[in-house]
Amino acid sequence: VQLQASGGGLVQAGGFLRLSCAASGRTFRRQAVSWFRQAPGMERAFVGGINRSGGIFYADSVKGRVTISTDSAWNTVYLQMNSLRPEDTAVYYCAAGSSVISSNLQSTRAYAYWGQGTQVTVSS
Repeated sequence: VQLQASGGGLVQAGGFLRLSCAASGRTFRRQAVSWFRQAPGMERAFVGGINRSGGIFYADSVKGRVTISTDSAWNTVYLQMNSLRPEDTAVYYCAAGSSVISSNLQSTRAYAYWGQGTQVTVSS
């Protein structure tokens, strides 16, 4: 499966963005899909994800400010981000994998497929 991430941009603090991760080649059915982000000089970090059972999990740093959802055909996964902060500035990546389980949902090594990343910049 190929992933295409989009929706990033420049936004002021307190603003919002909706990122999209579109699948091609196959749908996201029976796969875990997650969003990660990587700021300059930092490791790639888990933002939130959906496991294969449909359970949704968020990192503590974004909980209450972001929402993950999918379209009905499981072709696209969205990351709605509200109340953005300058510390949310990063390149955001979506990732998918059929062997991801709940215990390794937050591990980058669990994912077989990655999108190219989309830049989110939050100005203060």
